[in-house]
Amino acid sequence: MGIRKNRKIKSQTIYILQRLTKNDLNRPTSFLLIFCTLLSSTLSLGQELSISGFVDDLQGEPVTYANVLLMKAQDSTILKGVSTSEYGFFLLEGLSQDTYLLKVSFLGFKDVFKSVELKENIDIGTIILEENSELLNEINIIAKRPTLKKEADRLVFNIENTALTEGNMFQVLKSTPGILVLDNSIQVKNTTPTVFINDKRVHLNSDELIQLLEGSSANSVKSIEVITNPSAKYDGESGAVINIVMGKNMITGYRGNVFTNYTQGVFPRYDVGMSHFFKSNKIDFFANYTYSDSKINRDQKEVINFLDGNNDVNKTFQSFINRNTWSKSHNFNFNLDYALDENNTLGLSSNMLVLPYFKYFVNNNTSIFDANQSLDSYLKTNNLSNDDKYNLGFDLDYVHKFKKEGEKSSVNTHYTTFNYNRKQNVFNSYFDADDAFLQTTAFRTDNNQDTAIFTAKADFSTPIGKSANFETGLKASNIISKSDIMQFDIVNGQETIDPNNTDAFDYDERIFAAYVNYSKDWDKLSLIAGLRAEQTNVKGVSLLNNLTNKQDYLEWFPTASLSYTFTDNFTLYTNYKRSISRPNYQILNPFQFFLNDFTIVTGNPNLQPVLVNHAVIGTSLFKRLTIESYYKIYNDNIFELPRQDNQNNTITYTAVNLEKTTEYGFDFSTYFDVIPNWSVYVVTSFFNIKDEGVFDGNLVDKMLWSNYSVLSNDFSLLKDRSLNANLTFAYVGKQINGLREVDPILISDFTISKTIFNKKGTISIAVADLFNTQDFEIRNRYLNQSSSSFSDIDNRHIKFGFRYKFGNTNLTTNERTKEQQETDRLEKKEN
Repeated sequence: MGIRKNRKIKSQTIYILQRLTKNDLNRPTSFLLIFCTLLSSTLSLGQELSISGFVDDLQGEPVTYANVLLMKAQDSTILKGVSTSEYGFFLLEGLSQDTYLLKVSFLGFKDVFKSVELKENIDIGTIILEENSELLNEINIIAKRPTLKKEADRLVFNIENTALTEGNMFQVLKSTPGILVLDNSIQVKNTTPTVFINDKRVHLNSDELIQLLEGSSANSVKSIEVITNPSAKYDGESGAVINIVMGKNMITGYRGNVFTNYTQGVFPRYDVGMSHFFKSNKIDFFANYTYSDSKINRDQKEVINFLDGNNDVNKTFQSFINRNTWSKSHNFNFNLDYALDENNTLGLSSNMLVLPYFKYFVNNNTSIFDANQSLDSYLKTNNLSNDDKYNLGFDLDYVHKFKKEGEKSSVNTHYTTFNYNRKQNVFNSYFDADDAFLQTTAFRTDNNQDTAIFTAKADFSTPIGKSANFETGLKASNIISKSDIMQFDIVNGQETIDPNNTDAFDYDERIFAAYVNYSKDWDKLSLIAGLRAEQTNVKGVSLLNNLTNKQDYLEWFPTASLSYTFTDNFTLYTNYKRSISRPNYQILNPFQFFLNDFTIVTGNPNLQPVLVNHAVIGTSLFKRLTIESYYKIYNDNIFELPRQDNQNNTITYTAVNLEKTTEYGFDFSTYFDVIPNWSVYVVTSFFNIKDEGVFDGNLVDKMLWSNYSVLSNDFSLLKDRSLNANLTFAYVGKQINGLREVDPILISDFTISKTIFNKKGTISIAVADLFNTQDFEIRNRYLNQSSSSFSDIDNRHIKFGFRYKFGNTNLTTNERTKEQQETDRLEKKEN
């Protein structure tokens, strides 16, 4: 036995020496390779076995970074993988006696499969890869353009290796069919979706989510899944889900990248960051850090017509508002998976956002006109706010795979701590129509919020036969939020506390959930059915006002999806889902925030959850055309609406429950190639929205048909396909949103990227809002309400980006960001 092992060591060493030239032998890396080979061969004297060899092309040159995958011979399940070294050498270690299937692949070459019966350490010699020019051309064309696939419960938008991946994740979402981004609000069919990365919920509220996505490179994104009918495994609040799927790879090693972006809008802004990924036999590790520095401009014109008892205009307040927002943010997230053995994995992940500097300054000039539209007086307001906050989330995961193929259980525990502090100073100056000074008012507010989230859940999944699967799970969550506000009136430089606008609010929410899910595939028929139950207990206490609000309710959430494939070119499907949307913690908070003397933002502790029923029927034709119709009802739908007080001449922005919102429509989507280097996808939706609400005993309803359309063009240019471009147009027609009419907009974006430095570097240019048509007006007119707002948002810009990859650039990251459903409601979006 000893003689055989010594021959093995000698053969490996001689084989390497034969491949090294005289110049090669002068390099330290050559001796390091020999030493590592000798060492690994010597250490293999134990029971664990290994497979080694070399990979060459037809000219005898080593193929560097070829993928070598080891699979089960029975079902081709991937067990482990490595990349070849600069000399084409590979070594698979830690193996047991068995029969394996070895797969060797590299871009532009034909795959090679080799059966290996492992009883002892094996040197399989040299594997020769043959070029496949036809395959290479096909890969260069297909991999450089997005594809669109419609499944029964989701739309899958594949973007791997396209120009879109050279931007950030937020840009990718804005280019995805079915996703609409308006005023930094992400929507799917007029619903705020739940965002996941690799099936893990993103642990941030709306504003922080956008900051995270803007600071995260899209280079490792494989596809975007827009799930319109999530299964019962998802929380009841997941009426619609966006899942960002990262690419996967079994290859071990290290890689990383650094990137920076400079954006010129009204003001310049920039971000810099780095990502690192390492994989070994037992460890998967990913870490990312991004620093962002920005200044954003926003101009707005608001008109409020205060009415008399006959609904005639009594006074008109016309405001011109300019707001500048400065922010500096640090985002760090990591994910560590450790394989205890082949059946047990332990994971630790975290997502941390620290915003030590957030300042906004609002300059508001308001002219006040009388009933004859003559200037009566005017008001100048300066509003300066300084915020600092952090959001730190941590997850601990454990996954166990049972002996039965496909059967597994998982446990997740989560903790989030969120801290928010705001200091606000408001100064108002009044003048008459002749510019004579009248008076000043001033006040200062301090607002603090501390929130903690605890969740724990367990899931179990097992196959039933060869074509069915059963899932079940439990979840418990507890949210504790404590906040306070103090307002001080400033008169002649002296501060006096305002007891009417000083309060403390404690919030406690507990949710207990359980679900079952069953799926089954027949020859042509597929079924997914599930049921989820959630018990919710909510208690909110306004301490100084001695007001308590309690809500205890049990809700059931059934879901079902059925599809039938008549032929390869014709599939018919239908699905149904019931979901819930709970009000976030901030809009339940009764605090009043004064933007000036007549504009107030306040919460509503009496809000009820929104219950949604959604049904779809559709068909897929020729694998490229999808047609579907849908019907959706929102009971107690929540909107933040401006409500004007015509007697006191104030306007209050507060969330209210409408009676219901009814929406139905027809969707069409397709994609095709105009020429081999130019692909197009088209999405259009015609839909009708009807809002119904009761105010002061009066029923108000508004209904309107609208259209949403997307035309996206992707180009792969140059012989090596190293120049890629994307041109996207999206049109959103006039529509109803919470009884308000929203004017149509046209979104237009252009992105171009070029790989450099032997494809290790990428430069990119992105231009947003090519035609300056994304500004919009909202009108609020019903009963005794009459106001309008026109917003000029700082979304027309040009961005220059650079990214450089290092290490084994064939690796694909396991990046994921974990999130719990509850955190989306930490605070409402900033006005």
